[in-house]
Amino acid sequence: MATTALSGAAFGAALVAAGVYQPSVIIAQLKFENWHMIQAFLAAAASSTVFVLVLDQAGYVRPKPRSPSRLGIFSEYDGNILGGSVLGAGMALSGSCPGTVLAQIAVGTKSGVYVLGGAVLAGIMWTGFLQKLLTSNASSAPPENPKLTVHERAGLSRAVAFVGVEVLFAGVIYTSMKYTPASPYAVVAPTIGGLLIGLAQLFSLLSRKSMLGVSTSYDEIGRYFWWAVQGGGEKGKPSYSNILFSASLAAGAWVVATAYPEFALGAAGTAVSPQLAAVGGFLIGLGSRIGGGCTSGHGLSGISLFSTASFITVASMFGAGALVASFV
Repeated sequence: MATTALSGAAFGAALVAAGVYQPSVIIAQLKFENWHMIQAFLAAAASSTVFVLVLDQAGYVRPKPRSPSRLGIFSEYDGNILGGSVLGAGMALSGSCPGTVLAQIAVGTKSGVYVLGGAVLAGIMWTGFLQKLLTSNASSAPPENPKLTVHERAGLSRAVAFVGVEVLFAGVIYTSMKYTPASPYAVVAPTIGGLLIGLAQLFSLLSRKSMLGVSTSYDEIGRYFWWAVQGGGEKGKPSYSNILFSASLAAGAWVVATAYPEFALGAAGTAVSPQLAAVGGFLIGLGSRIGGGCTSGHGLSGISLFSTASFITVASMFGAGALVASFV
């Protein structure tokens, strides 16, 4: 459990240092007004991909690519498409995601409390009845394709995929830095902030042989709620490892923001109303459960493994988020 707590704290500290926890950064990115978030995100994903490949080749840890989230409605990846879209819409409304909301609360962002409340409610409803309702047709879906990665689907080697992804990410970072305004939100360069997030991934892999991800904690909170409603007791008591990770994330964020107050200066940036924050929080909680992951689980960890499900989820998330943000 100590390694879980330390990994969570490292991730929270990195999110605050990178500045990507700020609602203003998230909303500005979805409106394409500023590219701070994408630059940090791609730097984090690129460095994480390097660390995963090196540790895999060394035989230290071999994480499995993410499987599709299947609802049995219209596609093998229908859960990823729908879940990612719902998550993206929630991000546009709340200026948050399942992980950054914890950092927002830690540094005093007022909307964070409402976002967290909505996400927790989604976790309770998901574990109570929505999961069963929304996945009722999943058993009728065709058997899962054993080729879980984009390079397997394309008939390419992992080495080719690695080079292609790194070149693509580097190209987007370079182009956005050259042709778009510098971020007004950055205490450190977004690319350096992204590298810090990648190093948090490395620490998690080295210390507990597990990759970063936050949204499962809302599932655990929901299970704890229903366990308590049904009388509690040791029998059937849910796991709390993801809750511990998330609490530690908030603690790590708080420590960095307290030690270096300049990292928390953007906490009161773009104002998000309590109503939008709560609705957006519910959507990010629900979307991450439908899609089987969030911006960290899919966007950072899943993409580092070249998981097809993760690329589809992230594309759906940013597409829907940009669409909704244009109307907010």
